Amino acid sequence: MELPVVGDGVHLASYGPRAPLSVVNGKATAGGLDGSGYYQCYGDGSSVASCGSDAPTGYETVDAPPHYDFYANTEVWGRRRRFRPSLYQLYADPEQDDSKPPLYEETPGKQTGGGDSSEEDEEEHKEPPPEPTRFGWVQGVMIRCMLNIWGVILFLRLPWITAQAGIGLTWVIILLSSFITGITGLSTSAIATNGKVKGGGTYFLISRSLGPELGGSIGLIFAFANAVAVAMHTVGFAETVTDLMRESGAVMVDPINDIRIVGVITVTCLLGISMAGMAWESKAQILFFLVIMVSFVNYIVGTIIPPSPQKQAKGFFSYKADIFAANFVPGWRGTEGSFFGMFSIFFPSATGILAGANISGDLRDPTVAIPRGTLMAIFWTTISYLIISATIGACVVRDASGVLNDTMSSSSSSDDCVGLACRYGWDFSECMKNNTCPHGIMNYYQSMSLVSAFAPLISAGIFGATLSSALACLVSAPKVFQCLCKDKLYPFIGFFGKGYGKNDEPLRGYLLTYVIAVCFILIAELNTIAPIISNFFLCSYALINFSCFHASVTNSPGRKPSVWFYSKWLCVCVCWLVIMFLLTWWVALIAFGVVFFLLGSCSTRPAVNWGSSVQASSYSIALNQCVGLNQVEDHVKNYRPQCLVLTGPPCSRPALVDLVGCFTKRLSLMMCGHVVTAGPSPTATQEAVSERHVTWLNQRKVRSFYRGVVAAELRSGVNMLLQGAGLGRIKPNVLLMGFKKDWRCDSPQAAHQYIGILQDAFDLHYGVCVLRVKEGLDASHPSQLHVNPGFDGGPESINTVCAPACVQTSVTSSVSIDPDPQPSSVFQIKQGKKTIDIYWLSDDGGLTLLLPYLLTRRKRWAGCKVRVFVGGDTDKKEEQKEEVLALIKKFRLGFHDVEVLPDIYQPPQPGNVVQFEDSVNRFRLDTNPKQDSDSGPQQQQEEPWMITEQDLERNKAKSLRQIRLNEVLQVHSREAALIVITMPVGRRGVCPSTLFLAWLDVLSRDLRPPVLLVRGNQENVLTFYCQ
Repeated sequence: MELPVVGDGVHLASYGPRAPLSVVNGKATAGGLDGSGYYQCYGDGSSVASCGSDAPTGYETVDAPPHYDFYANTEVWGRRRRFRPSLYQLYADPEQDDSKPPLYEETPGKQTGGGDSSEEDEEEHKEPPPEPTRFGWVQGVMIRCMLNIWGVILFLRLPWITAQAGIGLTWVIILLSSFITGITGLSTSAIATNGKVKGGGTYFLISRSLGPELGGSIGLIFAFANAVAVAMHTVGFAETVTDLMRESGAVMVDPINDIRIVGVITVTCLLGISMAGMAWESKAQILFFLVIMVSFVNYIVGTIIPPSPQKQAKGFFSYKADIFAANFVPGWRGTEGSFFGMFSIFFPSATGILAGANISGDLRDPTVAIPRGTLMAIFWTTISYLIISATIGACVVRDASGVLNDTMSSSSSSDDCVGLACRYGWDFSECMKNNTCPHGIMNYYQSMSLVSAFAPLISAGIFGATLSSALACLVSAPKVFQCLCKDKLYPFIGFFGKGYGKNDEPLRGYLLTYVIAVCFILIAELNTIAPIISNFFLCSYALINFSCFHASVTNSPGRKPSVWFYSKWLCVCVCWLVIMFLLTWWVALIAFGVVFFLLGSCSTRPAVNWGSSVQASSYSIALNQCVGLNQVEDHVKNYRPQCLVLTGPPCSRPALVDLVGCFTKRLSLMMCGHVVTAGPSPTATQEAVSERHVTWLNQRKVRSFYRGVVAAELRSGVNMLLQGAGLGRIKPNVLLMGFKKDWRCDSPQAAHQYIGILQDAFDLHYGVCVLRVKEGLDASHPSQLHVNPGFDGGPESINTVCAPACVQTSVTSSVSIDPDPQPSSVFQIKQGKKTIDIYWLSDDGGLTLLLPYLLTRRKRWAGCKVRVFVGGDTDKKEEQKEEVLALIKKFRLGFHDVEVLPDIYQPPQPGNVVQFEDSVNRFRLDTNPKQDSDSGPQQQQEEPWMITEQDLERNKAKSLRQIRLNEVLQVHSREAALIVITMPVGRRGVCPSTLFLAWLDVLSRDLRPPVLLVRGNQENVLTFYCQ
């Protein structure tokens, strides 16, 4: 039976890809791949109608287009879950393959229906679980971070720091603190936008980036620092309350004990708010934010209002240039009077940047909320600090007596008066000489209340800032500690990991944080608590930046942060480590003592080979690391395409070497495979293991291994490489080969061997890529040296020798090695502003997207625009485009150009169909009715590459689809730099090898750009999760 042409009325739209397996609550539903129907109806030549609408037949394909569910780890309530078909389901012949799918395969087909329908209906009518409270980037991150940053230091210590360091150095302290927190904020954003973030905040970010050991250590330190910060902010609140009480003449015991009493009562009230749940805590934070904003406005208005005599007596004279000039320079006093002394006290006021990240589990979209909210909070709080330090320094003198009688009389001499206040009619000389002035920004912590228009509003602002910061830390510490406890990294702490309620509140963690906070509240001295917190926060920030830097330099394909303004070299800045020791060296030693033993040291490789012990240790380290990888399970986030490239002698196919080298250099394994098809002999063995192949790769600066084998035939030799190449987990998982251009004129056995190699790779769970270049890939023939070298003939040419000048052997087995030529290839030049066109027609796990993404990370491909083409329906074109765009955005690949092609299911041109028929005519089995009826099947069994009428009929739709796809490629990708398209899969035993090779040929023929046919192993190589 001839393949139908357009006039036959065959439309590819009727043979579109079937919907993949769908399940609801773990049960198969109609429209999925039911196992019995799948095996009964496939490939028997019956019509679709005879098998039922839900049973796939040879006319249809179970190859599924891309879908979100294939990459999701969770189910959406009320929506059917889809599963990607496995390799076994795609290419195995159910009539001949009785064996079950391998254990490592995804086998959703086992989840068949047949259960109790009433039970299923009952499950469908169940109410969805209640949604926990979720916050956006403003309420959940920005406001929370700003409140945590605007803490006790802002209102009670910033004027005093300005008096000590001067306005100039205070700005340096503020900007240095903001630089440290800003870099840490960028690192946090880079980690948070590298996948879905769950609960656990800082601990989650670090542990999922650097590993549980380092993440656990820094998680404990960070949780402890937040618990101590609760005490610091509470002490600031208690200090303000006791000052107000003292001004009113109310004293309970003495100033220190009063602070302790008020502090313990306050933290107990905050504990009650925290344990009430995140919703109440968030409402309280909004109230505090409004109070602080009102207090800021009140302060700015107060600086403009002319001061009263009472305020002038306390040193406030409104804006004066000479006061600003005098306060611009430092005026160090006391034991704490130094730059780093002031920095250690101020820095905790900048450490609230992770308040939003610490409740990552309660955010609606952490990957958007954390970077946006954190960076905005850092910016606005930095501006506010700079404004307040400048305005307070321009309005208030350092020292004042507060006595209204200290005005200068007309009879007093100005020569005896000391200080700037003399110019404004006030004489504070006596208290300045005795260092007993109670007012002025050097002596009076409540200077902002003095300056403000209405002092009680500043007190309200202090209450809002201190209580909000204490509340944020009281929530953050248990959340981080709970995630750490749930991972069970350390013994005896699992008790605190239990959560309660729909928000999984760590009530036990709240109680532990409360106990720690009360212990430090009993110190009752703000200037003592602040430096301790500074070191622990600096240690945390250093580890966050190091984790981000380490993840960047490892160059994992899974690392794709969405923030474009991130730099790994800023993360490696060690200024905060130096500052830690300059602040309080003994606290820095304690902090580093917890984590330092986990940090390894790196060894450098010498430039020359001296046979040194360093070289020996490099081998030992590499060997130990390889063995250590066996103890770690593979994770999709760290997936790397480790490529076995069938180059033959690498010098014979330089274009294939160059392309693969582009996306594996400094990233993953590349191994060039060479099969010498000959019997065992010294010459064949010497050709297989010759060092000249490695030398050629080194001269070409390609980071690749080489492996050669001797085998009687090509397929068995490649099978050796597929099974034996690599070491432990450092072994190939993707097979790359050239397209066999001469399949029509070569022997049918060679074509059968070629397709057999693809099937062997699928059996061993490899991804497969086939490269086709218009001018050919094989550069070993002298007649082709004048064109772009490439792969011509495919693996059947991967046999014996390279160019004639490469190797000369003699009977004595002495070998003289001449340098192999280094021909250029199209993949060595810069590709400019062309496009890389991806035809993501079937979901193979994401390899079709990953390889082009890796190419765009190279300089020569960086200018190329990536276009993604997918199949779809005309009436749903925009909707399908948005779905694919949303899925690609979750992968963080940076591809923004998606086009839906509704015409790929249209019938092809009649002339192209005829051309396809002519290409397979040589391999068609003559079924003459006059011949013995049993001779046909017997001949096909002896010659499995032969094509019968039944084979053509079964695979009619797929054949027409490949012809049509080539026409689409001709229209859309004529000027592309590279075409990457999903490789079709021919079912073993149903699609003869020559017919499958004809599909690959017609799909990629007559195209000017190189074509890379890609088929993953149907398991995910991309993910949008952090773990």
